[in-house]
Amino acid sequence: MLSKKILLFIVFLLISNCSFDSKTGIWGDKKKERERISDIEKNQKEIIDTEKIYSSDEQFNEEVILNKNIILSKANRNSLWKMSNFNYQNFMDNLYLEGIDNVFLKKKVGKDKFTLHKEITQLLVFDNNIIFSDDKGTIYKINESGRVIWKKNIYKKSYKRIYKNLVFSIYENHIYVADNIGLVYSIDLFEGKLKWIKNHEVPIKSSIKVFDDKIFLIDQDNKIFSLDSNDGSLIWNILSISSFIKSGSPLSLALTKDGFLLAITSSADVYKIKAKTGEIFWSRNTGDSLYAYETDFFDSSEMVISGDHVIFSSGSNTFSLNLENGDTVWKKKVSSISTPIVSGKNIFIVTNNGYFVILDKDTGKIISSQNILKILKRKKKNTKINNFIMGSEKIYITTLNGFLISASAMTGKAESFKKIGGSTASPLVISNGKLYILTNKSKILVLN
Repeated sequence: MLSKKILLFIVFLLISNCSFDSKTGIWGDKKKERERISDIEKNQKEIIDTEKIYSSDEQFNEEVILNKNIILSKANRNSLWKMSNFNYQNFMDNLYLEGIDNVFLKKKVGKDKFTLHKEITQLLVFDNNIIFSDDKGTIYKINESGRVIWKKNIYKKSYKRIYKNLVFSIYENHIYVADNIGLVYSIDLFEGKLKWIKNHEVPIKSSIKVFDDKIFLIDQDNKIFSLDSNDGSLIWNILSISSFIKSGSPLSLALTKDGFLLAITSSADVYKIKAKTGEIFWSRNTGDSLYAYETDFFDSSEMVISGDHVIFSSGSNTFSLNLENGDTVWKKKVSSISTPIVSGKNIFIVTNNGYFVILDKDTGKIISSQNILKILKRKKKNTKINNFIMGSEKIYITTLNGFLISASAMTGKAESFKKIGGSTASPLVISNGKLYILTNKSKILVLN
């Protein structure tokens, strides 16, 4: 009897000092997790404060008059948007869009506003349903009439003070999610039920790609890794060069059609990796300087695979790398954190300070460059670009002060603008001939 009491006492002591973490499926240390969460919260505040002081884009201000005809690819009709930037290659091209004059759906979801920062959530479209998350980490699935089909939030009260930045992809009837806390989990696409969850313990800093039963991610420590999509177990990882430089925008991942993963880290290193094994095929540094300071921020766009080119912005330059060997084909002193769009033999970029730039894909030469914020006149004061997309030969651009600008991809000229009632909180999406917008005021807009 005595031994039984002693045993129960020991069990009580264990429970008092440890807790079963349902998120990881293992015994976890509450104190350690609280300390980790406190560090994340502190880091978030530091990033926002430091950005206000130090973050200043090199102001591109070159005007180039268009002197050749722009030939675009035929507008592509699509009915799905299952991952960031449309597909595994982040290649969006010229997508079919009916227009933006009609408001198909306008719905406010939740009471809270998104925090205005560079890290953004995502918006997906699947079977005429819209999937997105809010700043609390709640994932919503709504239909095109605005009815909520399901919503899911897996976060405990201990994570309450941290704004949640979620990235997700749809794969094999599941939504795979990673966040800035370090959690990676899987949710049933149709019912919203949690399937499994793992605590990586280091914040995720990249987009997420899921292919061939593998999840691909990059964390804050520049570790590139792959998980099994069935249970979240580790398949391989690469600890690349660590850096104290913070990434202001999500780090990019892209997959080639022949099974290679491309990844860029906050030290500006680009890797080509065999997706199945984690074997490094080549790596290249694209940094502006060998020297870095604790106040520096690394910003990059998503990498776009177009033929044998890898096109992206890193720091203050836009690069084209040879996909086969990583050699620099060209680089140009113009950049954007938004994903470049390739159509025909042209690359379309909208800089953060409002220049719509068209580059020759083969040479990097500037074909056209115009300040599209001029159309806003007095309203353009203190605003920046935060998103753009191409739809039916037009470029649609959103600004931090809540305007949607339409410009011709054929001429490079801004044509019109409208107020959308808030800055965009997710990349723009075109699907089913409609333009999908999630604003920082928790409002879903669908235009056609």
